[in-house]
Amino acid sequence: MAAPLDPQMFDPMCPSSALPFQIGDKWTGMIVLCLEGGPRRFGELKVPLHGITSKVLAQTLRAMERDGLVTRTVYEENPPRVEYELTPLGRSLLTLIAAARAWSREHLPALLQARRAHDAAADPSR
Repeated sequence: MAAPLDPQMFDPMCPSSALPFQIGDKWTGMIVLCLEGGPRRFGELKVPLHGITSKVLAQTLRAMERDGLVTRTVYEENPPRVEYELTPLGRSLLTLIAAARAWSREHLPALLQARRAHDAAADPSR
C-alpha cells in the first residue's frame, strides 16, 4: 500500500511554487545555456533560439531578470546597446540543467519507446 499523500505537499507557501521556471519550461533553460559563455545582446540570443518570437524572448528575459537570474545592462550608445548576462544565481542553474541533460541522454530512448507504445495502444490504427 502506498504511503498517504501529505496534504501540505502543494501548499502555496511551498518553496517549489516560487521556482523561477516550471519543469519543462521551453525557453529559460535554453537562454541560461546561451548566456553560459558571457553576455549577449537580444539579437544574438535569437540566433540559436531560432524558434522563439521576439515577444516571448522579451517576456522570458524580463521574468528571468525579475527572478535575479540575469542582469540587463543598457549602454548609452547610438543606437543603444543592451546586453543580458547571467548572475551568480542564474549561473547556479547550469548544474541543474546539466543533470537534466544527462538524465535525458540516458533515458530518452526508453521514454520515446514508452510514448510510442502508449500511443499505439491508444490508437491501434497507427
